[in-house]
Amino acid sequence: QGYEGLVEGGDNIKQANWLSVSNIIQLGGTVIGSARCKAFTTRAGRLRAARNLVEHGITNLCVIGGDGSLTGADIFRSEWAGLLDELVQDGQISEQVARENCRLNIVGLVGSIDNDFCGTDMTIGTDSALHRIMEVIDAITTTAQSHQRTFVLEVMGRHCGYLALVSGLASGADWLFIPESPPEDGWEDLMCERLGE
Repeated sequence: QGYEGLVEGGDNIKQANWLSVSNIIQLGGTVIGSARCKAFTTRAGRLRAARNLVEHGITNLCVIGGDGSLTGADIFRSEWAGLLDELVQDGQISEQVARENCRLNIVGLVGSIDNDFCGTDMTIGTDSALHRIMEVIDAITTTAQSHQRTFVLEVMGRHCGYLALVSGLASGADWLFIPESPPEDGWEDLMCERLGE
């Protein structure tokens, strides 16, 4: 459950084995769970997460997520030594355990369907999202043609129009709105004229 599982610990932290990962390759990556975690945004929450990691002898993390997840990982890494010191002072771990777990290694992978991160051709999740969008477009195009109707499809992409642009190009959409290029005045008449054609 993402950082929520890290903070809560217990059964949320378990070793992956052949049985637990069998038959999930065809599922989306969020099969392992994902959750926004307010507790992790606080030092107290990160202290609990550090305690849970040390308890399991985990000093390597692979964080897959967007801006919030990766920012949280960077903060966690920068605080790691201080968190361990605090756990020692509170008597929750010994100094030896702190020394054995003194370094936290983090690998960050951008998991964002928006494909809005520089330095990579395509972020994790974008291809799957485009695949699903095209499946939906294929399904509703037949209905639109049958009923001679115009359909409006909204896709995700808070500040990034990549999904809308690429799926619009792939499907031959007649009109497209993307946040990077807001419509100019009079767009309504232009759109109606285009659809009328």
